[in-house]
Amino acid sequence: MEKSNKRRKKFTFIEHYKGLEILLREGGKMALDPQTKLVLDQLAAAGAPPLETLSPDVARQVFVMPQGEIEEVGKVFDRTIPGSETDIPVRVYYPKGEQTSYPALVYYHGGGWVVGNIESHDNVCRALTNLANCVTISVDYRLAPEHKFPAAVEDSYEAVKYVFDHAEEFQIDRSRIAVGGDSAGGNLAAVVSNMAKEKATPTISFQLLIYPSTNLGGEPTVSMQENAEGYFLEKGTMEWFRDCYLNSEEDKQSPLTSPMLFGDFKDLPSALVITAEYDPLRDEGEEYANKLAEAGVKVEAVRYDGTIHGFVSMAAVLDVGKRALEKAGTTLRKVFYE
Repeated sequence: MEKSNKRRKKFTFIEHYKGLEILLREGGKMALDPQTKLVLDQLAAAGAPPLETLSPDVARQVFVMPQGEIEEVGKVFDRTIPGSETDIPVRVYYPKGEQTSYPALVYYHGGGWVVGNIESHDNVCRALTNLANCVTISVDYRLAPEHKFPAAVEDSYEAVKYVFDHAEEFQIDRSRIAVGGDSAGGNLAAVVSNMAKEKATPTISFQLLIYPSTNLGGEPTVSMQENAEGYFLEKGTMEWFRDCYLNSEEDKQSPLTSPMLFGDFKDLPSALVITAEYDPLRDEGEEYANKLAEAGVKVEAVRYDGTIHGFVSMAAVLDVGKRALEKAGTTLRKVFYE
């Protein structure tokens, strides 16, 4: 039985390391948000087979996030970006207001490096475009297992590098380019930020990391154990994603799959890290925020209690997802315009 709101403990913000806010609460977990619980109940009642029991092609067909009404933007079009191995499809969104030059968000969708595409995250990108008043470039990177690691990393880095080098093609100010993503896309955004620092190009101004995967080879965290079953993203599915993506166990120890393993986090772009209480990836996302903060990077970490992995993509049916999208968009706007 869920606990009533009256029995929930209060929150307190404290400063933890440089620039990082951690949300503390006495006592145990909050009850599931009612809308989140309804989504989980509906998924259970539908009885859909776990993704790991399906072929990748079928899994991609059934991986559908609730889109709701299509949010209008100024304009949107699809194109490709030349990559070293293949052309990279992208979808480009412009806000409603006309400007001579825009800031940009290069966005990587979630889906465990196996499922998801620019269609599954269309409304997320539309919302961020309007909230941040920026151009959003959504990257349709190559998926596993047909294209194993490092294909997704290569596409992700080459996409933002092209946008930076050809900013005039997109009517973009190259001094205001951020990267972002959710889940596997958050992993790619974190990896790309580190690569850009090491290669000294492109210049990235900010990283938006939404429940990112940061440590594929790490020891199981508390959240990984507590939330392994029954909360949308489950242990079996995560293991299947990793098996599809990686070539070998050794790949787990590469910082290009596990950005927690980069040795030096100094001088990385400032970041917003969003996590969810009932998410197996919660602890590693927050630990990555700690690593950045310890290195002097300006970080804001926000945990949304009572909800699950993927909640931002479910903003059409979850109010907590809408709030997180608004937080992400307004934070980007401040970075771009203040």
